[in-house]
Amino acid sequence: MTVRRDSAVGEQGSDGSGKKVKTVKKAPAKKTGSRVPGTSGTGESHTALVRRARRINRELAEVYPYAHPELDFENPFQLVVATVLSAQTTDLRVNQTTPALFAKYPTPEDLAAADPQEVEEILRPCGFFRAKTRSVIGLSKALVEDFGGEVPGKLQDLVKLPGVGRKTAFVVLGNAFGRPGITVDTHFQRLVRRWKWTEETEPEKIEAAVGELFPKKDWTDLSHHVIWHGRRICHARKPACGVCPIAPLCPSYGEGETDPEKARKLLKYEKGGFPGQRLNPPQAYLDAGGIAAPPLGAG
Repeated sequence: MTVRRDSAVGEQGSDGSGKKVKTVKKAPAKKTGSRVPGTSGTGESHTALVRRARRINRELAEVYPYAHPELDFENPFQLVVATVLSAQTTDLRVNQTTPALFAKYPTPEDLAAADPQEVEEILRPCGFFRAKTRSVIGLSKALVEDFGGEVPGKLQDLVKLPGVGRKTAFVVLGNAFGRPGITVDTHFQRLVRRWKWTEETEPEKIEAAVGELFPKKDWTDLSHHVIWHGRRICHARKPACGVCPIAPLCPSYGEGETDPEKARKLLKYEKGGFPGQRLNPPQAYLDAGGIAAPPLGAG
């Protein structure tokens, strides 16, 4: 008996009793692709994800060629102190507060020997001023006692200082020592998840996942680009999707206002024509139309 095979409906044959038996052809197994663990289900291969992520960074580099750390500082000591103070407040408020702090306590030795109550009064505008006073005096003492009054240039040493975690350490390493690092702050976390670069929620896992997408030499500038975009356009509650320069690359486009005119009203800092966060910003920022922040109590 000749058996006819039909690729559309399956096979018909005999079970030996003369009766025809219909068998269903199994569907081919679905291919799982090469999705990277920790990324979202966009259907992208790892190669496609890397290409899209790097294109986003290139686009942001053109939008923010003047991106820089938004804390005023003149040396590593000032930067580590300012970064510790920036927790739970704005860089603007820190920049308005630190001039008085560093005028009175310009070195780790000075701050280590300071009267805590006097430091508290200076830091009061930053919020959580008692805890922050303990941290900056404590890290100053550690610098004096353990590092000869100098800020160390290694991650494992920085994170031993009171009030200093990986985020603060990478800010200092990248901007005071030129050593690449990824700064996973609240803006960075929000944007990389919106862009589906990763589904991770823990800072260290985000750092590792995103770090795999870029050459190490790009990490510090990448951090600036992402954070600047989060502060100016891709806000937490009302992202200005309608004027976003990377909208075609964003899988979350439409979460915010898509009308260009309405979205334009959501822009902040220099993108909206308002002052920035630094009292003493780089010249490149001013040349691009940026406006220096006012000192504390002005206006």
